Amino acid sequence: MPAESTPESESTPEPGAAGGSGTGVPSRRATGRRRKPQSKRRKGLLITAWSAAGVLVLGGTGLGYMYFDLNDNIKSVDINQALGADRPLNVDNGSQDILVLGSDTRSGSNKKLGGGADDGSARSDTAMIVHVYEGHKKASVVSIPRDTLVPRPGCTDGEGVTHDAASLAMFNSAYSTGGAACAVKTVESMTGIRMDHYVEVDFSGFQKLIDDLGGVEVTTGKDITDKESHLDLKAGTHRLTGEQSLGLVRTRHGVGDGSDLGRIQLQQAFIKALVEQVKDVGVLTSPKKLYDLADTATRTVTTDSDLASVKDLASFAGGLKGISSSKMNMVTMPVQYDPADGNRVLLQKDKAESVWDALKNDRPIPKSATKGTASGDAKGVVTS
Repeated sequence: MPAESTPESESTPEPGAAGGSGTGVPSRRATGRRRKPQSKRRKGLLITAWSAAGVLVLGGTGLGYMYFDLNDNIKSVDINQALGADRPLNVDNGSQDILVLGSDTRSGSNKKLGGGADDGSARSDTAMIVHVYEGHKKASVVSIPRDTLVPRPGCTDGEGVTHDAASLAMFNSAYSTGGAACAVKTVESMTGIRMDHYVEVDFSGFQKLIDDLGGVEVTTGKDITDKESHLDLKAGTHRLTGEQSLGLVRTRHGVGDGSDLGRIQLQQAFIKALVEQVKDVGVLTSPKKLYDLADTATRTVTTDSDLASVKDLASFAGGLKGISSSKMNMVTMPVQYDPADGNRVLLQKDKAESVWDALKNDRPIPKSATKGTASGDAKGVVTS
């Protein structure tokens, strides 16, 4: 089959650009056992979520190893076997790069949550590269707009099926075409950075996890109303349920310019609020609540095979829990609206290279790399 040469799109087109019709324009893995901490807040399992928009992983200490029966909950993909040797150099400088996807299947409970046809298709509406700097005290998070037109390399999925390359395709078509392996290969081809880990968060599980945590408090600077994501919030402070949280990280209509870029800004603000809240949640007053959180978290994630056990996932998360929201620099991959199609965006290559070079060299992302790029105009809609 010859390589595709035209841009791919979802079965249902996104709204048009401003000025047109519609509303939108768009390593090193920690290992080994950790000593049992003395403080009450640190005993047992600590849930750290950088959601559908960030990383959701399960961290643990001594009590975590009581839950070996949770191992069967964790789904995994052998990325190394699927991609083989055709990958960027694995630079072991103490930093880590993790590809995080938020996904749904458009069937069952996810159909009810997100709408759309019950066709069983798998889609990834949220993608982030999380770069954890040496020392694991700070991180940069680069959101990748799903509507970015990129070259998609040929890839082999987890079932061993080979998919042809496409010279220009929507970024999220990589996942719907070839699953996790194709998504990772597309990111590595685009950035030149090897992904040390892969974490996929299921949207329906994300909703349940937020409910298990007792909700998340956010403050909105403006009213948000989006019938498609079932969200209706007045300006002010709210404790969001799981359903409302999912609606917030998926909404795009009625905020900013109505594009996916505006949705990314909402996701980033929500993730910071979630990370800040989770580190102070006292989940250990009830052993049942602790187990329910662990059960939900392990059922919610799909990981690469190196994180496919509670022990490995807990060890990995233990290396991340010291990163507070104030130490997370969140940016959007530098893009510009496609003049030929306002529903799509194009990579600003020179600025993007500045981002990738910074991450490769474990340096902060320069502000100049994202200055003057398309933003979505939704900053400040969620203020905390």
